[in-house]
Amino acid sequence: MAKIYVLHENAEWVVPLEAAFREQGLAHEFWFLEEGSVDLAAPPPDGVFYNRMSASSHTRGHRFAPELTHVVLNWLECSSRRVVNGSRALYLEISKAAQYAALERAGIRVPRTIAAVGRDRVLAAARRFGEAFILKPNRGGKGLGVQLFSSINALAAFLEAPGEAAPIDGVWLVQEYVRPSAPFITRCEFIGGRFLYAVEVDASQGFELCPADVCAVDDAFCPTAPAPRFRILDGFDHPVLDRYARFLAGNDIEVAGIELIRRADGTIVTYDVNTNTNYNAQAEAVAGRYGMRELARFLGRELATLQRKVA
Repeated sequence: MAKIYVLHENAEWVVPLEAAFREQGLAHEFWFLEEGSVDLAAPPPDGVFYNRMSASSHTRGHRFAPELTHVVLNWLECSSRRVVNGSRALYLEISKAAQYAALERAGIRVPRTIAAVGRDRVLAAARRFGEAFILKPNRGGKGLGVQLFSSINALAAFLEAPGEAAPIDGVWLVQEYVRPSAPFITRCEFIGGRFLYAVEVDASQGFELCPADVCAVDDAFCPTAPAPRFRILDGFDHPVLDRYARFLAGNDIEVAGIELIRRADGTIVTYDVNTNTNYNAQAEAVAGRYGMRELARFLGRELATLQRKVA
């Protein structure tokens, strides 16, 4: 029997999706792709395959999970299976440099960025920016390793021993610091290629902005703690949403969160695309909007369409 297959490497992140599948009575199976093998000559099972592989998999000890997922996705696509967020989406997920190139081709403004490999090359790139600049790994995830520097000396000291922040692919991105009009970023969620909602995220505490509950700090739900970092915006609308939809369609991405910053002059700068998107339960409960339920409905409709075709 055809079912929904979810390709992933983080069991905690799929718990809300599994609950949504069960709530809606959808046949499903999770493929945990930390390691495994693929018989390329064997036909895949029938079904709808949803890729949730994350660029941050290496931070959980799953160094080669994206590479294995690439093999699986190519196997599925070669066999003409219905894949949501296929090999092109994964390619952009694990390379921010590739994201920026694709966004620019779609006419979407991104921060000025220089990719560099090697300490001296990174320092030379940083000297081409002003007093403040951002350093981030090309393959990151959750905002891990993203840092703001205000001097070359501070960057040089950091590069002596970057530790876990070092990019797994060896590529650093040196980027202009886009000063926001307020200490917030906006994340636009899309499901099935259509805009779902926008969430405002407080970036004053740093750049690690994973919306999943398991990423939240311990005091996130304390009644005396500061206001929650995530807030779904009511009635958000902007012409950039149409450009985002065209960008997603042109790159075979159906589920994503796209993050932007608004400068003081109103200019929108887009700096990240997350094809392995999560949703914040606290913000959703306040707004009465539920991303995982919508995602399950979308995958359920795709499964029903597939079943009608083979009936």
